[in-house]
Amino acid sequence: MKIMGHAGYHRRVAINVGAGFVPGMNSVLMGAALAGGKLGWELVGIRDGFEGLLHPDQYPDRGLVPLSIERVENLDPASGGILGQAPRVDPFHTPTANQSKADLSDELLKRLEEEKFEALISAVGNQGLEILYKLHLKGLHTVCIPRSIENDIASTAVSFGFNTALSVTIEMLNKAYQAARSARKVAVVEVLGGQAGWIALQAGIAARADVVLIPEIPCNLKHVAARLKDKISPRRPYGLVVVAEGAKFVDDAPAEGNADGSIAERTARTLQSLVDGEFYPLFIGPWARGGNPTAVDQQLGMAFGAGAVELLKSGQTAVMVGFVPPDITYLPLKEAGHEVRTVPADNEFMKIAQSLGIYLGTPL
Repeated sequence: MKIMGHAGYHRRVAINVGAGFVPGMNSVLMGAALAGGKLGWELVGIRDGFEGLLHPDQYPDRGLVPLSIERVENLDPASGGILGQAPRVDPFHTPTANQSKADLSDELLKRLEEEKFEALISAVGNQGLEILYKLHLKGLHTVCIPRSIENDIASTAVSFGFNTALSVTIEMLNKAYQAARSARKVAVVEVLGGQAGWIALQAGIAARADVVLIPEIPCNLKHVAARLKDKISPRRPYGLVVVAEGAKFVDDAPAEGNADGSIAERTARTLQSLVDGEFYPLFIGPWARGGNPTAVDQQLGMAFGAGAVELLKSGQTAVMVGFVPPDITYLPLKEAGHEVRTVPADNEFMKIAQSLGIYLGTPL
């Protein structure tokens, strides 16, 4: 591909979105398209990740969406995004009809060349960052925007989509707390967090949880039960236990007796057998992906989109836009997608939770 440089002449730049729904993706598209349009560039969206480019016959508009200033100014920044998102397909390992894997990376790069795209802006998660870096090594000019509901991208303090998911989770946990208090029961609520406990920890603090279980701290449910026995009484016969979907347990305690059901259901059953009280499981999970984006995410989306264009304007490629408050930052892709951002043991939110009396699974 051609070398990107300053905005001295017309550029044609593609933009796409990785797998998994994240509210407010239109704000990212708006930021990129408005910044690119001011430079006289042509921004074009690819539908459903790379699908619109690889399989144009499956789309009425041939899988490509022109993102002119006039078009994006009329978009609703609070909607989910007009491009859709990718299926969970790696172009280097694409499933085929005979259940084998095919490498379509060369075909993808060829299609980008045929459409005269000089660069690609991608809003992706950890796996997408690794895929885009591999495509860069084969010649693709690319800038990436970190999008992660769980805030598990190590190279940015805040990913696009996290603040919205956190806000929705807090709202739902507040309702669970109120319902538990009214019904005089203990709610065991499963939230997003397969590899990192940021949502569970921060939302649990806000919702006044009694216990927060996260992937970073393997937990013994007998210790949890002992802590709950100290907190539940005739005067306070209710409680709130927040469990990240990736929470780990010593001796696989929640699977005792019956391994069926969600981690909230299995945790509730185990605690019910250990504590004199009534436990009921709730599953928030993917519901936190819904709702309108927060003001923070709308602002961040615009900044990330515009920042990606600025990087291309300066001639940079294989770079990820990041946010380390209060600054927008830039990091090479080769350093961006290899680690999961987990909650450190000495994190301030951990200390805050413990100061509030929230049990995190540490030994009693």
